[in-house]
Amino acid sequence: MSVYRISQELAELGKKRIADFAVEGFVWGSGPQSPALMLVGEAPGENEVETGIPFTGRAGKELMASLEGIGLEREDVYITSAVRSRPYKWGEKRTRSGEVVKRKYNRAPNKKEIIAHAPILDEEIRAVKPPLIVTLGNIGLQRLVGREAKIMQLHGTLMETPILYWDEDSGAFLETQESYHIFPTFHPASVFYNPSVREYKDADWEKLGRLLRNEVNE
Repeated sequence: MSVYRISQELAELGKKRIADFAVEGFVWGSGPQSPALMLVGEAPGENEVETGIPFTGRAGKELMASLEGIGLEREDVYITSAVRSRPYKWGEKRTRSGEVVKRKYNRAPNKKEIIAHAPILDEEIRAVKPPLIVTLGNIGLQRLVGREAKIMQLHGTLMETPILYWDEDSGAFLETQESYHIFPTFHPASVFYNPSVREYKDADWEKLGRLLRNEVNE
């Protein structure tokens, strides 16, 4: 049974829970049943909502280059995110003719939006059983490890740790009994608004490649 079938009912529940929020679209996780690793991002953006495919905009090209650098392609990995709909906010943009128009801009998902879609990610992780989870940015990292986790402190570190899952009965995130291998790194879009991050990100991916080749022990 595919992950899509397993998550269908949860997806509909997630859409219902998030219906009153400033979000749009829904993007399914994508990848093989037995991936080399799982990538957990933040949320879809404008391009992803249009294509229905995770990481297809500028950040997607950056991510694909990182994967290529360690000998992997999109088809080798499972790509998903903490929230499956695009969170947006309204802003203004001046056109070349000088006209000011309103448009939607991406924003970070809030806690309620993350909770609404938490069961979907939980189910994907249980179904895919990834040998390694690479979190992209603070949102993905904190969703799985906790809000105290910071990407600047943990990036490039191979962690073996329980992860958080949403428990409906208690209405809270709880820790799994089993441990997972987590490798935090920067969101690929971060290099566009903070170019100094690129050096760290590239070093993380180089290390990730060595880890996958069993050339590093941590």
